[in-house]
Amino acid sequence: MTEHFDVIIIGTGAGGGTIARALSATDARILIVERGDFVPQEEENWSPDAVWRRLRYQTSERWIDDRGQEFRPYTHYNVGGNTKFWGSVLYRLRREDFQEVRHLDGVSPAWPIDYETLAPYYERAEQMYQVRGELGADPTEPPRGPYPHPPVAHSAGMSEIVLKLRAQGLHPSPLPLGVLRPGETGGCILCNTCNSFACRIHAKSEADVCGVRPALERPNVTLWTNARAERLITDATGRKVIAAEVERDGKTVRVGADTIVVSCGAVNSAALLLRSAGDRHPGGLANSSGLVGRRYMAHLATMMQGFDPLRRNTTVFQKTVAINDYYLRGPDTPHPLGQIQSQGRTHGVMAQTVVPWIPLWAYEAWVARGVDWLVMSEDLPSTDNRVTVERDGRIRLEYRLNNLVPHRMLVAETERILKRLGFWVVVKHSHGKRNTTHQCGTVCFGTDPRASVLDPFCRTHDVENLFVVDASFFPSSAAVNPGLTIAAQAIRVADHPDRMRGFFGVEAPGATCKIGWIRIPGGAVIEIFHFEPQQAAPPVLWNRLGMTHICLNVRGIRRWHEYLLSTGVEIVSPPEQSPRGHWLFFVKDLDGNLIEITDLGYMYYVLGWLGRLGGWIFRRGRYRQYYVQP
Repeated sequence: MTEHFDVIIIGTGAGGGTIARALSATDARILIVERGDFVPQEEENWSPDAVWRRLRYQTSERWIDDRGQEFRPYTHYNVGGNTKFWGSVLYRLRREDFQEVRHLDGVSPAWPIDYETLAPYYERAEQMYQVRGELGADPTEPPRGPYPHPPVAHSAGMSEIVLKLRAQGLHPSPLPLGVLRPGETGGCILCNTCNSFACRIHAKSEADVCGVRPALERPNVTLWTNARAERLITDATGRKVIAAEVERDGKTVRVGADTIVVSCGAVNSAALLLRSAGDRHPGGLANSSGLVGRRYMAHLATMMQGFDPLRRNTTVFQKTVAINDYYLRGPDTPHPLGQIQSQGRTHGVMAQTVVPWIPLWAYEAWVARGVDWLVMSEDLPSTDNRVTVERDGRIRLEYRLNNLVPHRMLVAETERILKRLGFWVVVKHSHGKRNTTHQCGTVCFGTDPRASVLDPFCRTHDVENLFVVDASFFPSSAAVNPGLTIAAQAIRVADHPDRMRGFFGVEAPGATCKIGWIRIPGGAVIEIFHFEPQQAAPPVLWNRLGMTHICLNVRGIRRWHEYLLSTGVEIVSPPEQSPRGHWLFFVKDLDGNLIEITDLGYMYYVLGWLGRLGGWIFRRGRYRQYYVQP
């Protein structure tokens, strides 16, 4: 064993980069393992020829499809992962996406959490990634507060299109985008090389800029680049991971950790678990359900371009418009169809990669008169769609498209919309079953260990200190970009209740506690206790030995959270439901003391009206072990 860390995070994309920043403020020693390196800031960042013809930043490795044919996946191994090249559309899933939804071709299953559970973490993720949007413009938008920043303004050409879309009875809305400081010195210049390009000036919201680099400012965070995690090692029981084997500088080293977070992307996270098979986990690590690698999804996506030979498209930054009118139901069906987005400008070189024999000048003339759109529908989880690892270590992706009928309906409806906008010709292109851009679902979360790999906090059912935090956990793909949901769940996992458990000394042998309650005018109950832990302080923001801790029991936890937030009180953690069902969040007073705001539900009456009897129940109930017995 070369070194030992409190936490190892494998991968630096939307999951790994976000959780690295969320945990960096703790005292935990964190190692981030990234198989690639930083993307250099260079002219090629914005070169269509370098990015699309020479594939300068795309991995050169080959995967195998279901027919045994090799293909080069659209994926990137670098700090920030695929977020470095995304278009930075940062949607919240719709509230309905968390519920069971019936589609024309099958059923999209419910999630083990609801929208309200993830909503406060969406808010924090939007702050971290500085999302820009307009509240109330999208008819499918779930309940939420204002965006951190106003939306990116439409160009004159896109504004004209928006007016014409409204004239068709549609409800176009601004895309929620993560771009940094547009219009300011050093900020986003709203160029035409954003979508699928790395930002040369670091003005795009992605996991490198918004997650990893801020984390590395802390002395407790270490980053290994050009380091590939080969497999994970468990103890003799198979219940805990103790180390990761990492190929670095041409050597394989073993590095130990108390907790390991796998965030390699849905394909590579599944592959890592499968490569980590052992005596206790013969089918792959944490794979007692047999679901590791199964249920792969990637969205049904078709690129479309409306072409008008008589009108030159002068828009530079085109990716600002969304149409969600058919997200929950189609015009002629009660079933969902999906979403329509305007896309970044297509360059001639990009188009030529599809049909190479057409000369570049012809493509340049074509794309100069086109407006680009993406049509995206939900694909449904199937255990037949899966990731496996060949004997020689290569990844095999077996993926058969489903839910095609509604996607074709949405493509046809989009073509009608574009024709009504005045475009003469509409061209279409899809990557089909080799699409890997929105990969998800291969290590799904749930409450039943027989039907899921992870629990609702992305911890594996089989291995107690192993987490998988990327789009692998998705039970369904929904039909919006997954990035913000990954980031929100990563922040939620960083606030895992088991980390709070350590604050109360549950792990400490011989811990003692003196406790009492005071009921004050107005009905609030103050819980005061003195705790003497027999262990070092766990790496939790609000856990500092010697800090005073009081607990206020209130009714209406979210109302109190909003009120205290509005008055400028320092909020340490968002409202969180404990495994026992009550709600709580933490704040600090001006002296730095910790205050827990709790809604205990029925226990409110026990503590508020039965007085000392409440303490008697605590001392002789399930908390008996934490009290000094007379």
